[in-house]
Order: sequence, then C-alpha cells, then structure tokens
Amino acid sequence: MSSPAFLKSTRGRWILGALAAAGILVWFLRPAGADSKASTFTARRGPLDITVLGGGSVEALESWQIRSEVRGEPVKILKLVEEGTLVSEDDVRTNKVLVELDASKIQQSLLNQDISFQTTLAGLTEAQQGYEIQLNQGRVDMRGAEQDAKFAFMDLEKLLGRKITAELVQKLDLIDRPDTNLLARAESGELEPDTDPGDTVGTTNARVRVNSTAPARVVVDFTQYANVDLLGDGTAKQELRKREDELLVTKTALGQAQTKLAGTRRLFEKGFVTKTELENDQISADQAHLKVESAQTTLDLYLRYEFTKSAEETLSKYEKALRTLERVRKEAVSKLAQSAAKMKSAERRYRIEKENRDELAGQIQKAVITAQKPGLVVYGGNDNMWWGGNEPIRVGSQVYERQPIITIPDTTQMGVKLGIHESHIKQVSKGLKVKITVDAFPDDALTGDVTKVGVLPDSQGRFMSPDMKLYQCTIAIQGTRDWLKPGMSAKVEILVKQLPDVVYVPLQAVTSRTGKQYVFLPGSKPREREVTTGAFNESFIEIRKGLDAGETVLLRLPDEERQAGEGHGDPGKPTAPSPGGAAKPLALR
Repeated sequence: MSSPAFLKSTRGRWILGALAAAGILVWFLRPAGADSKASTFTARRGPLDITVLGGGSVEALESWQIRSEVRGEPVKILKLVEEGTLVSEDDVRTNKVLVELDASKIQQSLLNQDISFQTTLAGLTEAQQGYEIQLNQGRVDMRGAEQDAKFAFMDLEKLLGRKITAELVQKLDLIDRPDTNLLARAESGELEPDTDPGDTVGTTNARVRVNSTAPARVVVDFTQYANVDLLGDGTAKQELRKREDELLVTKTALGQAQTKLAGTRRLFEKGFVTKTELENDQISADQAHLKVESAQTTLDLYLRYEFTKSAEETLSKYEKALRTLERVRKEAVSKLAQSAAKMKSAERRYRIEKENRDELAGQIQKAVITAQKPGLVVYGGNDNMWWGGNEPIRVGSQVYERQPIITIPDTTQMGVKLGIHESHIKQVSKGLKVKITVDAFPDDALTGDVTKVGVLPDSQGRFMSPDMKLYQCTIAIQGTRDWLKPGMSAKVEILVKQLPDVVYVPLQAVTSRTGKQYVFLPGSKPREREVTTGAFNESFIEIRKGLDAGETVLLRLPDEERQAGEGHGDPGKPTAPSPGGAAKPLALR
C-alpha cells in the first residue's frame, strides 16, 4: 500500500489525508501531561511589576459649565452655538453669545413689577414726608409745653418765693426729669409699637407706656407759710405786708382818735368844749375802730382764703403744666414712633420691590450667556443623567434652572476617571505612576499620576450594579496632546509596586484548596506541591516559598483535579477577582 502507485491513486491520497486529520485531533485531545511544552511554564526569577488595570474615559479635569440661571418655569432655548465649536480668546474678548434663552415672560413680569415699584416709591416718599412733619410737630409741641411748665414754675416762685417753692417742689416731687434720649430713640426707630394692654398714650400702632400708679396727691397747708419772715421775696409777702401795714395804720389812727377823745372828754367836763365837739371826736374814734376791724378782717381773709387759694391755684397750674409736658412728650414720641415704624415698613417694602425688580432685570441679562473662557463646546454636562426625561440640548428645547447647557472643558488638563474594584482599592493611593493607552491612538503611550482615590463606593455604580463595588479614581495625564479629546476610551495600568527580584509563575498555574495554595509539577502522574504566594498582577504571581526558579509547573490543573473541583467544589476556596469582575481560582495572602 505504500507503493508509489498507491500513493498516486485518488483512494490512497484520501486515506492518507484522513489519517493526518485523525492525528491532529488526537494531538489536541491529548492529556495535560502528554506534552509539557504546550501546557507548562518554567518558574522565573527577576523583577515583577505589580499593577492594577482598568478602563475609563478621557475627561477634562477642569471645566466650565454653563447652566441656566433663569429661575422659575423652564425656558426655551432661542439660540445655541454648535457643539464642537472652539471658543477662542477673541470670542471671549468680544463677548460672543453662546446661548440665548426666551425671556419674554420675564420682561412682562418686569413691566408689572415696575408698576408696583412706582407705587411703593410714592408710598415711601409720603411716609418720609409724614415722618419729617411729625418730627417737627413733636418738637414744637414739646417746646411749647416746656415753656408752659417753666412759666407756671416761675409764677409759683414769684408768689411764694424761692425757698418755699423749692421746699414744695422737693416735697411733692414736682421735678421735671426729661428723657433726653427718648426722642432720639424714637427718631432712630428703636421704640417699637406697644401691643401690651394698659394705660397708653398715642394710637394703637405705636404706644408709649404711662405710669398708671402715680403717687397720691399730698395736701399742703399753706397757712404755715403765712408769715412775712417765711415767704421771702414773693408777691404773697408783698400782699401780706400791705395788709399788715394797713392794719397798723388803722390801729395808729384808732389810738390817736381815742387819745383825742379822752382829751376832749376832759375838756368837756370842765366846760371848755361843747358837746358837739365831744360827739365828733367820739364819732372819729368809732370810725377809727371800725377801720381797724376792717383791716384786721381783710388781713385774716387774705391769710385764710386769698393766700391759700392763690398758692393752691399757682401750685396746681405748675403741677398741671408738668403733667401736660409729660403727656405731650409721650404723645410726640408715640406719634413719632408710629411714623418711624410706618416709614421703616415703607422702606422695607421699597427694598423688597426694588430687589424683585433688579432680580427680574438680572434674569433678563442672564438669559443671554456669552463666552467667558476659551475651549471646546460640549452640550450638557457630567450630571446630565439627573435631568433624565428632559429634552436633548438643542434650539427649541426647554431647560430648567441649574440645568447644564454647555460644558467647556479645559483641554490643557486632561485625565482619566475610572472605577477600581474593591479588591484592589487598598493597593491604589495618590501619587502612584500610571501608564495610559488611548484606544484611538494605541501607539502613543501616555503617563500620569493618581490624583484622587474615592473613599466610598461610587453611588451611581452601586445603583446600576449593587453587587459590584467600584471606587472612583482620577488619573491626571502628564503633558498635552492636540489629539486628546474628552470622551475617548483609555486603558490604565497603575503601577502599585515593583518587586526587584522574585520567583513568579502565571496566575493560572496556582490553585487554592482548603485555604492553601498548590502548583502541579509535570510527569507521567502530575505531583502537587504546596507553595506560599505573594503579590500578583494581571498575569503573574509571586512565589515566596515552595518553588525555585527553573522548576516547571503545569499551566492547567490535571483532569482528575479539575473534575474533582467541578464535581465537589471547595466552599472555603476564596477567589481573587480581576479588575473586570471575573474571579480566578486563587487565594491571596
């Protein structure tokens, strides 16, 4: 069959092809230990870089977001710069319009607010003028009441003299104690309207308390002062002295008349004068006596009635003037406090109306957004997911307050944001060096540093996939590239540790069972060996004990071990998850 004729025949060639195919199939289905070169690895000694791999998107570390600052209802976009437009420095200097929002409703509100503002302004002017009028009127009223009290005091002092007047004022506590700061406090608005019921002066809007428990009136006996030596230099002393002088004159005249009558009577008895002369002298004596009685009565009436009445009236007028002065002061303060409160209320309303008008005017200005920083125009922002259900950013769509409309990233500070699995987060820290490969430009390797590591799992990722805990990590790319754009996909390799001289084998060569790690040595019957592992990366793992460099290990489990593991499993066997979330049959120490 091996003759050249057989090999040249069609049947012979078909049989040889079938045998070759069967041989290839047998080679592929051979046991694991049948060919050590295809399923084994020789342990190596040398440097081993411990890295954490991940993937993310290129983003600008710093960006300027243009948000809608128009309050209230959503507004329509009337004008919008095209996405991808490069805003230049000239655009910033010329205030190029990037977004224009519909402000027609705000303009109508501003018109209505301006009408209300003008009315409020008129009310404020009226309140200010009323306050000035009330202030001046209060000053005039108080000045007049002070003069009346002063004149009443002068009348009392004029009547009784300084000494008695001072004694009475002190005794009756009729001393004017004006609160010089009361009016000033009313002018400054410190006196607030009093709503406490009780004795008050003024209107119900602004009240000043009046002492309702005034001391009882002390009755003064003025007869004790009816003495020329006590009265001093008052008019009462002059009146008393006049009446006493009149009484003294009449008494003197009475004495002269009686002396003359006695002499005439002696002469009449001797016959030197007539009876008529005697009778005339008797009449003169009687008249002098009547004058004495009249003068005495006048003096007594003055002391008992006129002096007491005049003193009482003058003292009462002074006391009344003091009470009037107190009432006028309090009324002036009360009315001024009311006027000040009204003016302050008008001022507050004016400020509110003005702020509302200014706010609406500012809202109209905020409806036109101009360029403030150069950069590339990107619609929306990183937090657009929270505006779910809204229309896409375009002319005619509605935007809400604080909704991002445009994001202008700073392309001079680019980075990568990615999620680090919880199994690797303890290995990652700020300052670690990073290798970055952008999918669109795989031949241009980039470097960077870890600038931020999240302390809590990403809330967004936890919501999307509750079983996977990812921590946000930020990588800052060193240098600038013109071709580097936000949104590009990138692979990241974080250099966690560099082991200078260790023994290492591939990850799949190590298996874990009952809390221990093993490798399998090739042979007619594979032999297991316990090893102690150390750090690892995505491809290799450190062997600290149990295996030397140059020894050969199997890259896959023997069939019986694999079947036993699949059939029974090992509940205590931990796994080392990869950055992508897949688990490897390996326990780490």
